Amino acid sequence: MRPILTNFKIQINENIYLKDPESSKLGKKIIDHSILMIDDIGFEHFTFKKLAQQISSTESSVYRYFENKHQLLVYLTNWYWSWMEYKLVFSTHNIENPKRKLELAIEIVTSTPKEDDQFSHVNEVKLGKIVVAEFSKSYLTKEVDQENKEGYFSTFKRLVGRLADMILELDKDYEHPRSLISTIIQGALHQQYSREHLPSLTDCGSDEEIIAFYKNLLLTQINA
Repeated sequence: MRPILTNFKIQINENIYLKDPESSKLGKKIIDHSILMIDDIGFEHFTFKKLAQQISSTESSVYRYFENKHQLLVYLTNWYWSWMEYKLVFSTHNIENPKRKLELAIEIVTSTPKEDDQFSHVNEVKLGKIVVAEFSKSYLTKEVDQENKEGYFSTFKRLVGRLADMILELDKDYEHPRSLISTIIQGALHQQYSREHLPSLTDCGSDEEIIAFYKNLLLTQINA
């Protein structure tokens, strides 16, 4: 997979940012340190002022890239789902067995991410923890309908669509593929969060158990 990914660049909807952070060293530094800070102190306590102090820059320089911290969170979650989609595509493209392809896809989207050394300015492990804890805050807002029209959530929806198509390869008559896949992906985030913080709400104490739970849920719902 590595040679195929060598020249890959994460593509994010340009409506989400004012200036592409991938276009400069400062932009990449903003992404790098925002991930570290949000993971450390949480999104509620994170501010551009604190970020600017951390990277020895000015608050106004951060605002040149993002209008507000909500946009930054949407950018980070889009980055994560775009990266997840790319892993999904290149991990499954040579698999002809549709059941095995779908099972592998479920493993990818329900497991805790490992660090990918291809992107030195992004700590995928910490970004994954942010997605677990903060993803719902990117869309549970009053502005969600307008932001959806502007494509803020297109990456996540495209990922759900890919997995839904894999379900239909196995069971073309299944009526709720997107409902099932979005339930699985978001449910896995909740299971990971509960495992870490609210263990009495889950029976899954490891990635392996979460993956097995959602594979079983999936395969008992469709004609596989």
